[in-house]
Amino acid sequence: MRAEPVTEAVLVERVVDLVLGSRASRSARDPARGVVRVLVDGHPTTHPEALADALVAPLRAAGRPAARIRVADFWRPASLRLERGREDPDALLDDRIDVSGLNREVLDAVGPGGSGRYLPSLRDPVTDRATRAGYVEAEPGLVVVLAGSLALGRGLATDLAVHLAVRPATLERRTAPDDAWSLAAYARYEQETRPQEVADVVVRVDDARRPAMVVR
Repeated sequence: MRAEPVTEAVLVERVVDLVLGSRASRSARDPARGVVRVLVDGHPTTHPEALADALVAPLRAAGRPAARIRVADFWRPASLRLERGREDPDALLDDRIDVSGLNREVLDAVGPGGSGRYLPSLRDPVTDRATRAGYVEAEPGLVVVLAGSLALGRGLATDLAVHLAVRPATLERRTAPDDAWSLAAYARYEQETRPQEVADVVVRVDDARRPAMVVR
């Protein structure tokens, strides 16, 4: 196993190529109809949302419709996710994501046997109120590009997972003092979920300007 330095542009190109060539893309009789559900996972300081955003335009240029979904728009209600307090690392890992809601309203809905209609968002993570978004019909060949943190190993129905990895020392250095309590959640995530083993694509971003793809 080695790490291959890549530019951000090359990283995006390679992930897009993996999406287009994935088994899910080829699963339908007409390959263009195969829906692919992609998860980009990483600590907020690794900017998984930015990588997910960057995938959309080249996917569309390749003829694939793309839906950008934020894990944060499918957090559980504050009364549940903050029941153990605002600075509980176990709650951050275990109680934050509404996995059943995200699967039901998006990932399973567009997947095999699903309704073919998905909900772009469920709950505003800031106001904790329902977004009242309307359902959207999934276009043939849709690629759902989902991004968030602590999302692997939760049971989300995805076809391709990308993990943006950093060393513990890097994470500690990047984390603001007021958020130091969250480091225990990420340490437990590494120990229990082993995201670098679970993900299909691992990108080391200790130096954000010089990402490196792990080649197994």
